Amino acid sequence: MPDDPHCPLCGRPIPPEAKQSLHHVVPKLRGGKGGETVRLHQICHNEIHATLTETEIARDYASVAALQAHPRLAAFIAWVGKRPPEFHARSSKSLRRQRKRR
Repeated sequence: MPDDPHCPLCGRPIPPEAKQSLHHVVPKLRGGKGGETVRLHQICHNEIHATLTETEIARDYASVAALQAHPRLAAFIAWVGKRPPEFHARSSKSLRRQRKRR
């Protein structure tokens, strides 16, 4: 596992068998076409998009450090950091859906 890339969000290695995806630091829908991408565990990527809208990401969270500072994502990172690198589970409910129901 020493040669495996590391997820910049949670810091865990990303082994080849792990579910993974590319995250556009600035969402494509907000001008990030062809822009910087980072490889993340799929579960980490899902949690970002369950927590934040594309507009929020582009406006306030367009860096890994900013994402790590978000309170809900910081709690998620602390939780997922205790799991094995290949761990994957369904993401929690989207905050956007919860906000709409209120």
